[in-house]
Amino acid sequence: MVCIVGWAHSPFGKLPEENAESLLRDVAIQSLSHSGIAAGDVDGCFVGVMNNGLSAQDFHAGLFSLADDSFRHTPAVRVENACATGSAAIHAARDFILSGRGRIALVVGVEKMTATPVGEIGKILLGASYHSQEADVAGGFAGVFAKITEAYFQRHGDKSETLARIAAKNHHNAMSNPYAHIRKDLGFEFCNTVSEKNPYVAQPLRRTDCSLISDGAAAIVLADTETALTMKRAIAFRATVQVNEFLPLSKRDIARFDGAALAWKSALETAKLSIHDLDLVETHDCFTIAELLEYEAMGLAEEGQGSRIIDEGISQKDGALPINPSGGLKAKGHPIGATGVSMHVLAAMQLMDEADEMQIPDAELAGIFNMGGAAVANYVSILERIK
Repeated sequence: MVCIVGWAHSPFGKLPEENAESLLRDVAIQSLSHSGIAAGDVDGCFVGVMNNGLSAQDFHAGLFSLADDSFRHTPAVRVENACATGSAAIHAARDFILSGRGRIALVVGVEKMTATPVGEIGKILLGASYHSQEADVAGGFAGVFAKITEAYFQRHGDKSETLARIAAKNHHNAMSNPYAHIRKDLGFEFCNTVSEKNPYVAQPLRRTDCSLISDGAAAIVLADTETALTMKRAIAFRATVQVNEFLPLSKRDIARFDGAALAWKSALETAKLSIHDLDLVETHDCFTIAELLEYEAMGLAEEGQGSRIIDEGISQKDGALPINPSGGLKAKGHPIGATGVSMHVLAAMQLMDEADEMQIPDAELAGIFNMGGAAVANYVSILERIK
């Protein structure tokens, strides 16, 4: 078994004084301090970064040696899997430990996005779609999810009010997250109204239905269980699952996240749990329609019935299963490579009762869903504190 033993998290947002190197360095050093170890104790380093033109600096694995001289000869690799890059890096580090190649691994997720013009960012992110068929979709990746939204609405009715409730919930939750890009309670009426400040980005998705372009980084230190139990914190992976899906939207039913549903089913079976046993979930709300579809994929609601989860308050912070108590990608921000690592950090904070104003009382089990592309690479983790 592998455990999380420490972490660090930068602010998410527009960080003009930071670049990928400084963001990586800072969270790497802070996570070692939080874990109570030195750089020389680390057997392997893993960095998750999408880049694809967002930063002139590539070969991010080489940046660990600049964070601390003791990393000079430590094996380091970069992992990329679209918006699930952070979770992919965590899985790679976990596999590294389980293989016996090392006992302690450092994982950093990082992305510098805001220095790139918005129009270019849209083209870069479309690299996570099936380019030969979807590169010309109007509205960029928001246009891809607008097609998903239209398909869902045609089948199950217009759920624009439900999407606005999801956005309002996550912005309200982000008020308690010191790392969040936007810490402002926008309210349901603002999110539900098309206006000059909340225009359509790709109809029927409004600006408040879309996640943020952000800079940021997060880091996690992993250790084998024997080592972890000698340390201050030990949060075990009770289950980790990756399930892939067809990349072209044309080969799938886009009003369903079947790959995500299979990942959740497998993870819960491995953990010998039901979805109702979890105390919170951090899920991938790159667009509000994604969170709605994920309610159904995780088994909280039948197909087409996901709206009742937010409409009845089930996913609220004080509901039966809080979803995105951090504010999610919607309000916390979505620096691509950092997102999956951030989700694991925020879930671990909850389980260690170190989440301050975000804290869900008596949290013992946390679920995480991080996806790459339009639910193409689907990662689920279930975490449990063992010390």
